[in-house]
Amino acid sequence: MIWDFGGVLTTSPFEAFTRFETERGLPADIVRRTNAANHLENAWAKFERAEIDIETFDMLFAAESLALGAEVRGRDVLPLLQGDLRPEMVEALKRINAKFKTGCITNNLPANAIGSRSGRTLYVAEVMALFDHVIESAKIGLRKPDPRIYKLMVETLKVDPSNCVYLDDLGVNLKPAREMGMTTIKVVSADQAISELEAATGLVLR
Repeated sequence: MIWDFGGVLTTSPFEAFTRFETERGLPADIVRRTNAANHLENAWAKFERAEIDIETFDMLFAAESLALGAEVRGRDVLPLLQGDLRPEMVEALKRINAKFKTGCITNNLPANAIGSRSGRTLYVAEVMALFDHVIESAKIGLRKPDPRIYKLMVETLKVDPSNCVYLDDLGVNLKPAREMGMTTIKVVSADQAISELEAATGLVLR
């Protein structure tokens, strides 16, 4: 069982993006559109691979968003990423962890990019410790949807992709896993994801 983190074990940042845009009178979906444009080599991708520092990310994201219609500083977007942990998904992970190998592949940011929320940080660390293996994009210089990051996970866990289930909230990240032979679950809500996990595993997860 291989999991994404943000938007799966936590709430999606998309609602925070929408609220931010509304409050600032920005064009709808400017943050998501900036993230999606040239998504393999844009500022966001480079920052998640730790190829650039926060100052460079701030400037590049501003330039990329301006090209799409409105300048948004990269630094202003970073605090919007901290979703709340979904306790029901954490409970499902714990139950699955008792029966199956588990891994987490997360596109994340270099340490301290967002700033510390100490209580939350400790809880996130506790959740991360549940996994048999965690791959963080900022630590290895690879990010989803690069097929190599999925291959690295199955090799580390010593499992066949055809015996794996992969969960993510983004379709673009599910495609390489599916092409490798994994069963994929697109997480729209915790309830929907848990139902599909129960069907895939035969376990009671709530």
